[in-house]
This record gives sequence, C-alpha cells and structure tokens, in this order.
Amino acid sequence: MARLKSPAWPGLRVPAGDVDRILSRLFLTHGDRRRNLANFWVLLTLAGVIAAAGVVADSTATVIGAMIVAPLMTPILGTALALVLADRRQLLYHLGVVLAGGAAVILIGYLLGLTVPTEVVASTNSQVASRVSPKLIDLLTALATGLVGGFALIRSDVSDTLPGVAIAISLVPPLAVVGLTAESGAYGQSGGALLLFGTNMAAIIATGTVIMLAGRVRDAAGEAGVAVRALGAKSLVTVGVALVLVAAPLGYGSWQVLQQQIIIANAHPVAQRWAAEEGWQLTDLQVQTGTLHVEAMGRPPVANEAALRADLDAAGLEDVNAVVTLVVGGSRELPAG
Repeated sequence: MARLKSPAWPGLRVPAGDVDRILSRLFLTHGDRRRNLANFWVLLTLAGVIAAAGVVADSTATVIGAMIVAPLMTPILGTALALVLADRRQLLYHLGVVLAGGAAVILIGYLLGLTVPTEVVASTNSQVASRVSPKLIDLLTALATGLVGGFALIRSDVSDTLPGVAIAISLVPPLAVVGLTAESGAYGQSGGALLLFGTNMAAIIATGTVIMLAGRVRDAAGEAGVAVRALGAKSLVTVGVALVLVAAPLGYGSWQVLQQQIIIANAHPVAQRWAAEEGWQLTDLQVQTGTLHVEAMGRPPVANEAALRADLDAAGLEDVNAVVTLVVGGSRELPAG
C-alpha cells in the first residue's frame, strides 16, 4: 500500500501543543466520553426540533438558530481527523455517530410533520424549496465553508469564525426537511434534501482532510505521542470518489435549472403580450417539474388560453407543457365598520 506524506504548507503547520486541543474538539471519545455524548445528543435533539419548527413556520431566523446550535459539524470533522490519523476505530465510530444523528433528526422532522395539518412541501414553503434542489453551486459553497471550518479548528486564533461556519453550512435543516417532506409524501423532495446533506458532509470531510494534511496534523500528533498509522492512498481516493458521486446529480440539477431559465426567458415576452392583449395582467411565471406555470389576473370575460398555447408553440416551446391560472377580479379591501 502506498504511503502518503503530509504536504508542507508554510505558516499553517500545527504545533504539537495544539494536538490535544484538536482531539478534544473533534473526538467525542477524548476526555469525558459520557459527558461529550450527552452534550451531543441533547444539542442535536434541540437543534432538530428548532430546525423542523423553523421549516414548518417558514422562518429563516429560526432555522439559522438551529444551525448555530447543531453539533453535527464536530463528528463530521472528527471523521476527517480520524482519516488523517488513519485511526480506523475512530473513523467508524464518528461516521456512525453522524449517521445515527442524521437519522434522529429525520425522525424528529417526520414526527413533527404528523402534528401539522397541512403538507410541508416546496410549493408552499420557501425553506423546503431552498433545500430540495441542490446544485453545483451548493457543492462549491460547502467546499469553501469546510475549508474555513477546518482552518478555524486547527488555528485557535481564528476560532471565533466557527458560528459563521455553522450558519454557512447546512446540516440539520436539510435533515429536518427530509423528515417533513417524507411525512407529506413528497419523497422526491426528501431525496433532494438528503442529497444536500450528503453533499455538505462529503465536502466537509474532504476539505477537513486537506486542511489537516496541509497543517501537518499527522506530524504534530506523532510529536505529541499520539498513535499515527500509515495513511494509504485508497483512503483519500475514497473521499474523492464520494465527492464525484454527489457532484454528478448536482450537475444534473444545475442543468435542469438552466433549462428552466431558458424556458422562462423565452416564454415571458409571449405570456406578457398575451395577457396585455386579453386585458389581463401577468402576475407570475415559473417552471415546476418541466411544466410552465402562467398566472394572470384580471376581470371577466375569461382570457383565451388557446391563443397563449399557439403563441408558445410559435416561440419554439411546443414541447413544454403549460398550466394557466386565472385570478379573476383581483382583491378588494373590506374596512371594518
């Protein structure tokens, strides 16, 4: 098996005296194991409840609060540290904690969804909509955020950035969305939210591994008397393959978004002109699951939808299904008294 040496990165090298601090921050088994696990599960449960409630209420502020409380970043980076140190036992342990924690948050979301009388899905909830269609830009964001998080953990002088990292990376909210959408029967959206979590998790492990290797954590750990085993190339290849596996569906998602934008760009002037000719006002135009949704508002008589279909066909959109929603009459104020 090929052995990899830690790369040199001037100015980033971790001193041996910082190894115990890093181990204490990332390994739940380091120090008081029972206390660490109790803290982890209490915080994770509360974060799951806050995240699910924030999603149901469609409250960005509440969801951000859950991101700050959530402790999932610790065992994920602990997995990266175990990978760097080639500690198989710690690797399996912390990876198991991450998976068990993720399952717990999904269950919390599902149970909370049982108490909600309406469906919590993307069409009616912006918090859900923003987490069920991950794209390549989400992977790029996760990679950058993971680098910042790893850097902040190996450098104690910049650890104040960790709350910002918790907000930038989305871990618990997507898991809550998985449970809520699954309870609503929207399994496709559940899969999208799960993909977002997997993307963020893979990016954090990959970037955490890179930053720790660059900081020569292996050398520092050896100097501090910590057992460090040979790091094989297969371990790093596995991390790279995981990134590729999540990047493929993200790339497809990005391509779908591009196609939707092209459809909207071509359909907007057509729909705008049609609404004006009918004496109506175009109020919304969007693409959902390949179908163009046109919403217009006005007064009777009902507008001629057949004319819109003909205009769309003439604009090269003959293969795009369209749905027209006509809001008749608009709104009226009814003052008290």
